[in-house]
Amino acid sequence: MRTADFDYELPEELIAQTPALQREQSRLMVLSRQGQTLDDRRFFELPELLQPGDLLILNNSRVIPARIRGVKEASGGQAEFLLYEETYRNVWWTMAKPAKRLSPGTRVRLLDLSQQPTDWILEMVQRNAEGHLQIIARNDKDPDATLTEDLENLGEWPLPPYIQRSPADPLFQQDAERYQTVYAQEKGSVAAPTAGLHFTPQILNELERIGVEIDYVTLHVGIGTFAPVKVESVEDHVMHDERYEVPTTTLARILQAKAEGRRVIAVGTTSLRTLESLPVLSELQGQDGISGRTRLFIYPPYQFKIVDGLITNFHLPQSTLLMLVSAFAAPGEKELGKQWILSAYREAVARKYRFFSYGDAMFVR
Repeated sequence: MRTADFDYELPEELIAQTPALQREQSRLMVLSRQGQTLDDRRFFELPELLQPGDLLILNNSRVIPARIRGVKEASGGQAEFLLYEETYRNVWWTMAKPAKRLSPGTRVRLLDLSQQPTDWILEMVQRNAEGHLQIIARNDKDPDATLTEDLENLGEWPLPPYIQRSPADPLFQQDAERYQTVYAQEKGSVAAPTAGLHFTPQILNELERIGVEIDYVTLHVGIGTFAPVKVESVEDHVMHDERYEVPTTTLARILQAKAEGRRVIAVGTTSLRTLESLPVLSELQGQDGISGRTRLFIYPPYQFKIVDGLITNFHLPQSTLLMLVSAFAAPGEKELGKQWILSAYREAVARKYRFFSYGDAMFVR
C-alpha cells in the first residue's frame, strides 16, 4: 500500500490555530460503519450518541512544556530542544536545532521564558542513527534539582509546527490550559492526546449519569505518533516506541465489557493503540495491570480485538494516524476504509470543519 494513497487536499485556512471558544462547542462528525452514513453534530451532544454500558477509555497522560531554548557556552549560538523521553534522572533524548552543530561534548546554557540565563547546563552526550541527541542536564547551584520539576519555568508548550506561538503571544498562556485535557494526570507527553481536548467535567459527569463507564490508560505521546511517513510503501514504516500503562481496574472493566458484549470506545488514537497493544483477551485474565512499550502501527487491513468505537480528531495527510482511522473504518478491509475516510475528509473540507490538534472531532462507531 502506498503512502501517497492517504493524501488529501486541505486549504490552509482550515488548520485550526486556536481552540474552540469552549471545548464542548467543537463540531463532531459522526460516521456509522454500518451503512456508511455521516452526520453533523456538536461535541456536547456526545451523551446522546453513547449507550448505558458503553466503556469509554481515555488517555490521562499530561503534556509537559517540553520545548526549551539555550545558548552554546563556547560560541553563544542559539539552540532549541524538544525533550521527548527521560531515560534516567536528568538524562533525556531530544530533537535539537541546529542538530548538526551540537556535537557530543557541546554545553548549552538554558534560558528561561524571558530569555534570561538560568542555572541549568545541558551537555550533549551522543547522537543516535536518527540524528536525535541524548543530553544530560545539570544545575550549577542545586545538584539534586531535576529538570522535569523546573520545566514550568523553562519550557514552552510543544505545539505542532503548524501552530506558531511564542511566549510573548497573548495566546501562549491560553495554551497552558487548552493544550491539556481536563483529566490529565500522569506527566510525560510531548504532544496532547487531542481527541480528549473536547471533553469537559460536565460532559464526563453526564456520561456517568446515563450509565457510561469511564476509565483511563496512560500512553505518553512521543515523537512516534506524529513522525512523518518518509517511505513510499506504508509497510516499510517503523514506529518509534512509546510507553503505556493499563491499570488493574481498567483491565478488569475491559474484560468485563467484552465478556458482556458491551462496546469499548477509545478516546483518541493513543488510547486505541494502547488497548490494541494488549495481549489477546484470553491472556489478560487475572492480570494485575500491564505496562510496557509499543511500536504498534495500525494500517489497513487490520482486525481490532478490543476497540468498538473511536473518537478522534482530523489528521494530517499521509500520517500514521490517518492510516489508523482508515483501518478502523472498515476492519479487515484493505481499500474500503481508506476510500470512505478520505471521502469523509473531503466532505469535512467542504463543510469547513477545523482540522488537526485544535480542530474538530470525529466519532467512528
